[in-house]
Amino acid sequence: MTTGLPALPPDDAADAPDREDAPGGVPPWPSWFLNGGPYVLLSIGAALSAVSADALMSAAEKRAAIALTGGALALQVWWSLAGRRRRPRGPAQQLYCLLRWAAGFALTWCNPLFAVYALLGYFDAERLLPRRLVRPALFATAVTMAGSNIGGLPPAGGAQWLGFAALLALHAGLALGFDRMAVTEAGHAASKAAAMADLRRANIRLTQALQENAGLHAQLLLQAREAGVADERGRLAAEIHDTLAQGLTGIIAQLQAAADGSDLATTRDHVQRASALARHSLGEARRSVQDLGPGQLEHDPLPAALEKIVKVWSAETGVRGEFTVTGEVEPLHAEIEAALLRIAQEALANVARHAGARRTGVTLSFMDDEVSLDVRDDGSGFDPSAPPVRDGGGLGGGFGLTGMRARAERVAGTLVLESAPGLGTALSAQVPLVRHD
Repeated sequence: MTTGLPALPPDDAADAPDREDAPGGVPPWPSWFLNGGPYVLLSIGAALSAVSADALMSAAEKRAAIALTGGALALQVWWSLAGRRRRPRGPAQQLYCLLRWAAGFALTWCNPLFAVYALLGYFDAERLLPRRLVRPALFATAVTMAGSNIGGLPPAGGAQWLGFAALLALHAGLALGFDRMAVTEAGHAASKAAAMADLRRANIRLTQALQENAGLHAQLLLQAREAGVADERGRLAAEIHDTLAQGLTGIIAQLQAAADGSDLATTRDHVQRASALARHSLGEARRSVQDLGPGQLEHDPLPAALEKIVKVWSAETGVRGEFTVTGEVEPLHAEIEAALLRIAQEALANVARHAGARRTGVTLSFMDDEVSLDVRDDGSGFDPSAPPVRDGGGLGGGFGLTGMRARAERVAGTLVLESAPGLGTALSAQVPLVRHD
């Protein structure tokens, strides 16, 4: 998975042969020099001293140099065989550095040219000694080198002492200055390594987060698809209940009235009404399948459509129906208008089927930020706290009240029902005032 972050090397990509010998990120010297360099430099110092022995050394110094050279060689052999396997910067390393410096100092005292061997103190002090001893070791090596530069220790006379002090300052300044630069560079390297490690960890976390997000995205898509299926089923169920069920109920009522009637003209009128209801229900069914709005809103705004619905319903049921509009009428969003119209149709159908009312009032109120639809009747009423019965009707239970509440909630509205036995029923649907685009 692409994360957009730079590729990072693995943790062991920067490992070097002597990585543990390079504390703080200081680049190590080549292993061949650290292992064989002391032998080479000791040999060069011994050769130079042998060539210049007659000019620079007394007989006693020659004997001492031979013994010290053998001791230095033995020290180096011991270190090569056993010392390098000890714990890094431990007591063995400190003892080795001390003895080697002492051997180099003593050899340089015998012959200044042995300083070639004493140079080793500049190269591996950082590798062998703990940080607190590095600079003292560099200064001790500088003492040996300054003594060599003035022709040997001890200085003879005041002028040589001055020269020794100047050379010591030069050697110590250079050695300690380079050490400071190395420490600073090591700090920068450590900071960079820490930053790279943090970036590597952040890269891993980001990769994991992207993988988790991909899983969550797939899960959300599945849930959204399931929610869409459920919502579409609910929509179709509500449309069937509000259109086909009510239409079929009206058709049955008209046909029953026609069958019970004895007058031919009255029977024909009931049959015509049943036929009109059938055609209207068929049209509403087609509109529901195509997810279109109610046909009553195609040519009329919501107040006019509600007024017509109330008049037709009153004529069909014989119940006195009144429609009122309050507030400043505004064109509403299509979904808001469809929800309110369907709620009004269902409420009126429930009044006709169950209320036994003589009078019903429908009020559409436009307020500052919401629209309210109120349907009140003076019918028999019921107990809203009674367990609902899913019998296809009634404001007190079944799909009617559930469907009306679902329609109101689908457009971020609420539906409140108030009723009591013998005191009629009042239903109020309040939805946000969302204007037509």
